[in-house]
Amino acid sequence: MLQRIQTLYLIGAFICNGVLSFIFPLWYDENGFPFFFQADLPISILFGFSAVLSILTIFSYKKRPQQFVVSRLNIILNVILLLLFVLYAPKLSGDPQVSEKGIGLVLPLLSIVFLALANFAIQKDEKLVKSSGRLRK
Repeated sequence: MLQRIQTLYLIGAFICNGVLSFIFPLWYDENGFPFFFQADLPISILFGFSAVLSILTIFSYKKRPQQFVVSRLNIILNVILLLLFVLYAPKLSGDPQVSEKGIGLVLPLLSIVFLALANFAIQKDEKLVKSSGRLRK
């Protein structure tokens, strides 16, 4: 059933990692040029893999336990992406008062929020199915 609420959350996670990452730069270099995720191979692999996992999770709606596990894996992937951003942050130019970081740095955090909400909804559906199965017996 693609009309469940977790599908909307997973689409939101896909939009964060698969669409908005092309629009918003991660940071600006010392010349003022925007730095997008495609310029760094590990970051682009993690963004792409996270977007693919979101789509895979959407279409595995009949297997709720698998959907839950893949979504958890996607959360871990986004945490690794955030850790990479923290490692790259000291290399950025500028004082802490004048920030040259782009809005793209918060996209994995927003994706984690969407994925956590999707996991909550998946667990809720699984409990509902298990409770209705007990009533039938």
